[in-house]
Amino acid sequence: MSDTLITVIAIALAAILMFVFPLMTISDRTDDVSQLAVKTATTEFVDTARTTGKITQANYDKFLETITSTGNTYDVELEVEVRDTNLGKKTSMVQADKIGENASYTVYTSQIEDEMKKNNGIYYCKEGDIISARVKNTNQTISQQLKNFFYTVTGNDTYTVAANHAGIVTANGR
Repeated sequence: MSDTLITVIAIALAAILMFVFPLMTISDRTDDVSQLAVKTATTEFVDTARTTGKITQANYDKFLETITSTGNTYDVELEVEVRDTNLGKKTSMVQADKIGENASYTVYTSQIEDEMKKNNGIYYCKEGDIISARVKNTNQTISQQLKNFFYTVTGNDTYTVAANHAGIVTANGR
């Protein structure tokens, strides 16, 4: 009787070692590939917007298509910190490159998308603006689900695939 119990435990342990751990390893590698693809796409999108001085609907759609091709769903947040001269300052010499005379305000994703709809699919930036993009997955990957099942390490609200990139616009879009 005890030999049968040991045999059953050995078979169960062998099944776990042969199937579950390789599955977890492969799903972790899939997340790594998704992470790399999202980071690369985010960097290319922001750098294109920085060097051209504009965010186009075509580039934005290509960016969204590239990141969703990984099989995950993502929350994409765009921000443009628009540098503007402080018009309220009463002086005869207002220079944009002096410290203390610049003001800025931030434009977010929904405002950028609305502006693109109004301007034939283009959001214009000017030199000195700061563009940033943040991307994180909203679904649970297979790796997260397996980890939740086996060790309860990650929670439902965490993400494993994320990317951030920002930079200063180097050209006027108009």
